[in-house]
Amino acid sequence: MLLAAFAQVLIAALGLAGLPRPEPADAVDAMTPHEKAAFVVVSGLPAPEGVGGVLVQRWSKSMARPRDTLVFVDQEGGGVRAFPTLPPAGAASSYRTRSQAFAAGRATGRALRREGVDVDLAPVLDLAGGPLGSRHFRAPALGLAFARGLAAGGALGCAKHFPGLGTAKHSTDTTVFVPARLVPRELRGFRRAVDQGIPCVMTSHAVYRAYGMRRAITAPRAYRTLRLWGFEGVAVTDSLSIFRSGPWPVRWAKQALRAGADLVLYTSAAQARRAIEALVPLAERGELDEHVRRILALRSAAGLSTP
Repeated sequence: MLLAAFAQVLIAALGLAGLPRPEPADAVDAMTPHEKAAFVVVSGLPAPEGVGGVLVQRWSKSMARPRDTLVFVDQEGGGVRAFPTLPPAGAASSYRTRSQAFAAGRATGRALRREGVDVDLAPVLDLAGGPLGSRHFRAPALGLAFARGLAAGGALGCAKHFPGLGTAKHSTDTTVFVPARLVPRELRGFRRAVDQGIPCVMTSHAVYRAYGMRRAITAPRAYRTLRLWGFEGVAVTDSLSIFRSGPWPVRWAKQALRAGADLVLYTSAAQARRAIEALVPLAERGELDEHVRRILALRSAAGLSTP
């Protein structure tokens, strides 16, 4: 199993080979429905109790974090850095060789581990020429080299924004409805990330005609494609907090998890709390168990014990 192999390599690199391995089935069975509902949520700080992960942002990097929880950051490089003084100083578009990208990823992984960060929401594998400007690598191979560097430095990478924003005219960070197309070359970059053993993939907010004009975050076909490729890691949504109010942030959580997402991400802690309560019925029906097992495996890869 790719994720299991990745976990063994990373744990050995971190000197954590002596940690007890989790027993996912036992751990899942021991959790209450509310605990499972919280476990599939990543929240901005201050986070609700029991969330599976927290997102540390530039403005919240000094805030207290829940103990023994996966810590996520956006540390892509250039202007997109939760920790502005940490690497990578250069934006993704600045790398011209794989060795440069690998070295930047390794330095980033080492720096993030010192800050207690487990997962870097990088690299961006969307094709160059898309709406993210300098956040795009010149070629997917450079993004994959950056991901290998992160692992060598002791951090987990998360490829984004599957299935790709290279054809989008606007960033989904600034525009609510963003059409995009499936492009074979762009998909190949993500498939190579899966083949390489990437432990995390983020799905995009863009809308794809091939998915029935659905956002990738809620499109079953997007997640089925990843699993058919052999992806055994955790699929996380792009932030569901693009609306500050209204029903969509919670509604999308249900749709995304039923479609195949393992983690739903919020920058808003208040929205994360509402989502947890709304997800309890899914947990009671056993609909979250598979997702919880994958998150447990990701925790193991990060060196965290079974909760």
